[in-house]
Amino acid sequence: MSILRRVLVFVLRTSSRLLLAVIRLISFFSGNPPPVSPPRDPLLLTPASVLADRIRRGEVKSSVVVQSFISRIREVNPTINALVCDRFDEALREAKAVDDLVSSGTQDERTLKENYPLLGVPLSVKEAFALQGMPNSSGLLSRRSLRSETDATVVSRLKRAGAIPLGVTNCSELCMWYESSNNIYGQSRNPYNPQHIVGGSSGGEGSIIGSGGSVIGVGSDIGGSIRMPAYFNGIYGHKPTSGIVPNEGQFPNAHGCRTELLCTGPMCRYPADLPLVLKVMAGKNVEKLSLEKEVSLRSLRFFSMENDGGCLFVSPVDKELVQVQRRSFTELMADGNSMWPSFELVKWMFGLSKHTLPAIGLALTEKLANLNPEGNAKMIQKAKNLKEEINSLLGDDGILLYPSHPKIAPKHNEPIAMPFNFAYTGIFNVLGVPVTQCPLGLSEGGLPLGIQIISSQHNDHLTLALAQYLESSLVGWTPPGCI
Repeated sequence: MSILRRVLVFVLRTSSRLLLAVIRLISFFSGNPPPVSPPRDPLLLTPASVLADRIRRGEVKSSVVVQSFISRIREVNPTINALVCDRFDEALREAKAVDDLVSSGTQDERTLKENYPLLGVPLSVKEAFALQGMPNSSGLLSRRSLRSETDATVVSRLKRAGAIPLGVTNCSELCMWYESSNNIYGQSRNPYNPQHIVGGSSGGEGSIIGSGGSVIGVGSDIGGSIRMPAYFNGIYGHKPTSGIVPNEGQFPNAHGCRTELLCTGPMCRYPADLPLVLKVMAGKNVEKLSLEKEVSLRSLRFFSMENDGGCLFVSPVDKELVQVQRRSFTELMADGNSMWPSFELVKWMFGLSKHTLPAIGLALTEKLANLNPEGNAKMIQKAKNLKEEINSLLGDDGILLYPSHPKIAPKHNEPIAMPFNFAYTGIFNVLGVPVTQCPLGLSEGGLPLGIQIISSQHNDHLTLALAQYLESSLVGWTPPGCI
């Protein structure tokens, strides 16, 4: 049996390496296109919270801000293919209405802030979410002609808060793969190097925000679908505590055991915008969190894991990612306490869709899993045990640092050779804990580096506060084309 296992391991590893070699060879002959140019307009380099304040004070018009982002999208989208359907004319009309409201003087600045915390701020939305008048296919050909008649719950809340949607962004087919490509809109590309992936399934969001074409966005996460695109595109993404933000109005939605895995959350270029957008998305559920609570690093305990212990089906962690995680840990330790735990994380596999190759593969995986209900029950119990262990370990003052992904943004199609690398994000959907992905500068090759910050359930304020600290002490979003 030992010999058979060794032979199997050798065959699997060799097959994976050969497939990667073929993909990289094809990529080599396709050329090396440059990254998109960095944004120059100061409005494109301003956090959403600051833009909203300036619009409310009448210092800048919403119509000017919206037009700046529209111009940027027109500049970069031919390269990255991130925004797949726009509503620019409607957005400009809505921005004009905001300007008229501010100039009318019927509401003072304080009242405007209470009623419209995101007044006049541009917003992008993952195509999987319903946005009135926009497509909502999730890359499924049979839904190609569908147009949404209503808004998803979170989209409606953001619009009521004053945000102005510019359009919808690309995702993987049925939101079940970590490269955003489908048979309706094609392949989205990384603004830092178009030969590389944007992640999935909220990849279009990551790409358009990372390129400077949007400042805040709506994503969903069932196995890392917010955090992987945020990482690959150098921005911030937050997977809230499960059940805090409503998932209604997206396709496909989660059912059965997947309900607890799916989370809707914000994607932003600046960490200060994460709690602001999360408050709007969560509605009354925000009361279950402590987002206004001040966080002292000296009162926190820090844990760090540099890898998952090693696995045949998951890539080793790139050295640059290990180094940047150690640098983050050292920075946090200047004010806190540390531990290096050796607990092992459970891997989680799921599949649902079909038609594209990754979707078909995931569907087959699910069918095979259904043949072993006894094994599934054991895995569910293990997940429950680990969930209790993690929440007990971290308590209300513990933070875990963990890689966002084992690899720096792969080239297109490379995920097919290592389909289970999403385990680095997917495990935390199983556990239901809040996670914030933070950018940490660029690699030697000019691609984003990042890290996940994890806390126990309902302690989202800890990860969000640390994201802001790391931006101020290390580095945050770095515009593409800057090296």
